[in-house]
Amino acid sequence: MADRAPTQRATRPTTTPTTHSGSTFLRKLQLHIGSNSSQLVGLLTLIISGSVLLLLTGITVTGSSSSLLLLGSYLFCGFGLAVVAGLSWVYKYFRGLNPPGSDQVDYARNRIYDTASHVKDYAREYGGYLQSKVKDAAPGA
Repeated sequence: MADRAPTQRATRPTTTPTTHSGSTFLRKLQLHIGSNSSQLVGLLTLIISGSVLLLLTGITVTGSSSSLLLLGSYLFCGFGLAVVAGLSWVYKYFRGLNPPGSDQVDYARNRIYDTASHVKDYAREYGGYLQSKVKDAAPGA
């Protein structure tokens, strides 16, 4: 063994263990809270409920925005279809093709015309009566 040349042993460099930010946070938290278990339970409750609410907020915002886009497009198409159907009905009505419900429209129009003519006749009849009463009340007028 003496024949061998002295060999150098590989030495490990001595390094100090680095602390991660998470462990530093936990140490500061432990120093702040101490041995008070009610504060620890409150902090854990805050962390758990906060993370759950944050998750639910993301789900809610995503769901509401996607449903708004989907329902908005359905509403747009539905209103467009209703406008086309209404314009088609009006076109057929004015062309005299008697679309469904045109007899009810004609009946309502005739009732409105009859009522207006009755009101006009009533106003002529009693309007003159009131004017003659005004002349009697003020003969010099």
